Amino acid sequence: MPLRLTPTRMTVAAIAATVATAVALPLTLRALMRRANGEVFSSDGVPIHYSISGEGTPVILLHGFGVNAGINWRLPGISRELAKRFQVVSMDLRGHGASGHPGNYGMEMVEDVVRLMDHLGIERAHVVGYSLGGVITLKLASEHPERLLSASVLGAGWENPQNSMFLGAIDEIAEELEAGRGVGPLAEHLGGDRERTTATHRLFTRFVTSYLNEGPSLAGVVRGIPELTVEESAVSEIDLPVLTVAGNKDPMRNGSEALQGRVKDLRFLLIDDADHISATSHPELRSTLIDFLDEVDTRRPLLPST
Repeated sequence: MPLRLTPTRMTVAAIAATVATAVALPLTLRALMRRANGEVFSSDGVPIHYSISGEGTPVILLHGFGVNAGINWRLPGISRELAKRFQVVSMDLRGHGASGHPGNYGMEMVEDVVRLMDHLGIERAHVVGYSLGGVITLKLASEHPERLLSASVLGAGWENPQNSMFLGAIDEIAEELEAGRGVGPLAEHLGGDRERTTATHRLFTRFVTSYLNEGPSLAGVVRGIPELTVEESAVSEIDLPVLTVAGNKDPMRNGSEALQGRVKDLRFLLIDDADHISATSHPELRSTLIDFLDEVDTRRPLLPST
């Protein structure tokens, strides 16, 4: 006879499921942060960890703030799907995961990508970044367009470099991290008329910045963010295929929307009922990204050659 869930049993079952998730997720995230399968190369003296899977046109994946390649790309299955069609290079940004934790960040995070490409003998590649990785990707498209086949700026976009609210909050955020205290989403300090961060976004960011990272390293990353901004005039000069995707509940959607009308060759997608955290697991993000990369590969003979 099938078990019928009474309201009381349903409540107990829901609580049990929540507790199980609360216990299992941190353990999963910790395991993914510590996993170091792959290789390490020296980027001007800083060890940078990376892994390669699949064959085909190179696609370089850059993760978000406070996580690593495993959490951002392997956990939601994005790297696995991409590896069916492309050569996928997933790297841990400096100050994150299994990479080194030096004292210099900012533009060095951009140059790490170029140095990795040089190390692997990759002349040009699709670069895909999420959140902080998206910020780095946009800067790469501006500073090193000759090395990119396309730029996918996911969960991020263009933000005004003169944003006084964020610039004024950098020291406070960095000091909290240096003191060993976690912080909430950086997007909360961007100001303007934008979506409020969801509870999931706030809890996730607080957890990863409190327990899965070295506070001084993340503080260095935050202090270096002004070097990663792109002037509006430079954005309009980007002559590459660009994809930008964000959840409609993500405050970073403002940056994605700001690329419209500024980037010449742009694909834009807003995912319904998705926030900054859940968007990476959304099938629409994966399918749109794959379709975009396939389309650019088809057009490659028409792209300027180096």
